Formats: sequence, structure tokens, C-alpha cells
Amino acid sequence: MKFLIAGLGNIGDEYTNTRHNIGFKIVEALAEDAGASFFSARLADHCTYRWKGKSIHLIKPVTYMNESGKAVRYWMNEYQIPIENILVIVDDLALPFGKLRLKANGSDGGHNGLTSVQQLLNSQNYPRLRFGIGNEFRKGSQVNYVLGEWNADEKKILNEKIKSATEAVKNFISIGIERSMNLINLR
Repeated sequence: MKFLIAGLGNIGDEYTNTRHNIGFKIVEALAEDAGASFFSARLADHCTYRWKGKSIHLIKPVTYMNESGKAVRYWMNEYQIPIENILVIVDDLALPFGKLRLKANGSDGGHNGLTSVQQLLNSQNYPRLRFGIGNEFRKGSQVNYVLGEWNADEKKILNEKIKSATEAVKNFISIGIERSMNLINLR
């Protein structure tokens, strides 16, 4: 069985530690746990490893957030991974910092990365994991907030929150979307 885990973000040093790049951070943590390394490939940095008898493909699209769907569609097709076995990981302003929300389908919620994935897969029926980044910004400062770095208090517990997210991904892979949603969304 094969899985595609796509952590969304933006490439470039100026984005590395921003809230918008939490998807990259989560798949990087998964790769580190597995002892796997990313390499540059078509439309994404990619790594593969085996876990519990399953083939796991992690990607960090290099297309920038707004065109993430190109990489997701390419790697899904390249490895013939069914849509129910992909998981797209994104930041979410509507959730408090570190809160996770796993869904089997749904709208893009105004997230440009999810909009791109939805358009290129021609479907809203793909799993996604949203990582809360909070909404502690003044009116008109949303872009600066999302593309800003974590504050001092967030940095203190960010690794712990990323670990929770990697556990959520592992649950998705090992026990499926429905049971994982029951565990994760009730926290």
C-alpha cells in the first residue's frame, strides 16, 4: 500500500520559519523520524521510506503555495496512489495555534494551496490535515502574519506541536481516516 503525504509551503530562505511553511516542517519531521532524506525531483523535494509495510512518499512542492496542486497531482499519478491515500498538510488561520483538524474532504476554506490541489485533482474529496496557526493579527495584516515567523511563545512549544502532527499522519497511515479523525479532532 502506498501513501503520498504533501506538506505545503513556499521555497526560499525567507519562508523557512514562517507560519505558512508548517506543512514543510511536518513532513521534514516525518522524514527525520524515518531516517530518510529529501532530494530534488520533479515539482517537489521528495523522499520515500517504508513504514509498517507501507510505502510512504513525502513531498514538499517547489511550485510555491499557489500552485501546489501541480506537484500533488504529478506524484499521485507517478506512483499511482489513490486519492484516499494522499494527505495534504497546511496551515489554518481559523484554528488556534497547534490545534489539528483532519478531514476526509471539504472546501479549500480560502487556502490557496488547497484551492490549487482541488482544481488540479478536480475534486474536494481528498484528505487534509490542517495545523492551526491562530489569527493574532490586526485587520489588514493577514498576509504579514501568515508569512511571518513564529513568536517567542509559539517557538517554545512548536516542536511539541509538530510531533503531535506527525503522530496524526502516522495514525492516518496506520488506522485510516475515520478512526484518525475520531482521535485527532476530539482533542
